[in-house]
Amino acid sequence: MPLSLPFEQVDVFAERPYEGNALAVVVDADALTTEQMQAFARWTQLSETTFLMRPTSPEAHYRVRIFTPLRELPFAGHPTLGSCQVWLAHHDNPELGEIVQECPAGLIRLRRQGPCLAFSAPPLLRSGPLDAATLRRVEQGLGLAGGQVRASQWVDNGPGWAGVLLARREEVLAIRPDYAALEGLNVGVIAPWGGPQAEADVEVRAFMGEECNEDPVTGSLNAGLAQWLIGAGVLGERYTVSQGTVLKRRGRLRIERADEAIWVGGEVQHCLSGTAVFPGR
Repeated sequence: MPLSLPFEQVDVFAERPYEGNALAVVVDADALTTEQMQAFARWTQLSETTFLMRPTSPEAHYRVRIFTPLRELPFAGHPTLGSCQVWLAHHDNPELGEIVQECPAGLIRLRRQGPCLAFSAPPLLRSGPLDAATLRRVEQGLGLAGGQVRASQWVDNGPGWAGVLLARREEVLAIRPDYAALEGLNVGVIAPWGGPQAEADVEVRAFMGEECNEDPVTGSLNAGLAQWLIGAGVLGERYTVSQGTVLKRRGRLRIERADEAIWVGGEVQHCLSGTAVFPGR
């Protein structure tokens, strides 16, 4: 027998619908197999699709599994905020100050911050400067001249991010990636916006070399970049991020270091609700 489950599509890191990063969320997905989840994520063709389930940890409010069209991720940022927003819509408790998500990366804390949700950045799985060979691949894949990269660092909290810092926003917006040259690397680029008309403190772009596309707005990357650049004293303990400009999106993130954690926040907009039907096994 086919299985029908509640389904929602939300827009994450968006102050208005259809300006951020879309996420598909399937609710009450405990009965689905990994193969069914991956097939559905492949069919949606969104950067990520998530599946909400009962937690196995007594500390967690819900469990989530996160899939790209190609693979399962242990953690990702915009799926964390979007999944939490959908879970709250189905289990809302206005007195609940902190929500705990269970995922393969561990337990992730989330907070409500006015109209925003924010997650606490998980520990980095890999850090430290990029080696010379990797940096050359990044420069070639992004079309950057030697010396254009001001600093570089592994900022991997699950998706394998390598981060590079440039001097100016215009350099970030001018990048036209060569995914073949990136050879599967996932690379994030950041630079200060600058100027009196700045709408945010920094501009970010995320190039998914594994999937040969650009992610519109990326929570995991921004979490890793914040851990690196706040820790190094390059950025202050509170700043705003613009992402998605080249893709005609208007993603906005709020980054803050507080309570000995990096918090990555933004608004989530509900866009679609319905039912997803899964064929019987």
